[in-house]
Amino acid sequence: MSSDTKQIQLPLTAEAIGDLHAGDAVALSGIVYTARDAAHQRLTSALEAGQQLPIDLAGSVMYYCGPTPASPERVIGAAGPTTSARMDAFAPQLYAAGVPATIGKGQRAREVREACREYGGLYLVATGGAGALLASFIIEAQVVAYPDLGPEAIRKLTVAGLPVLVGYDTHGGSIFPNDEKLD
Repeated sequence: MSSDTKQIQLPLTAEAIGDLHAGDAVALSGIVYTARDAAHQRLTSALEAGQQLPIDLAGSVMYYCGPTPASPERVIGAAGPTTSARMDAFAPQLYAAGVPATIGKGQRAREVREACREYGGLYLVATGGAGALLASFIIEAQVVAYPDLGPEAIRKLTVAGLPVLVGYDTHGGSIFPNDEKLD
């Protein structure tokens, strides 16, 4: 990490979110939750039904990741990001419910950028294809919800210096050159 990487201790505060801009390099330390397609479907269905959620979304950073099984000497297997666009249908509702940031790879729908701006959130980008490397920043992992989903279960990860870039900021900024400007 370069000297201009911003060290962020989770949970994210509104002040920290407001100080970050698209393209900033960030190192996250603290608690992050994994969740992919099936878990997102269950979370949003529970929200719509007014049911209690298995985790508190307020302040919870969601990492679009389905890690591989851990080898005996590791806390987790490869833990790279999955394609974020698959969660686009769920993301605005989760930002509205208090999720301050999501982590994944690739460009997102305009509605996600608008949700980041409206609800004061971020979309953070992790390097695709680097799951083994990214796993080295995870110091603890445990399944906390939906164990029947296997790799797509929600896991609580403790990370130390997880490297990400701010893809979308709360100001409407984007690192993706073909994103249209938000009004």
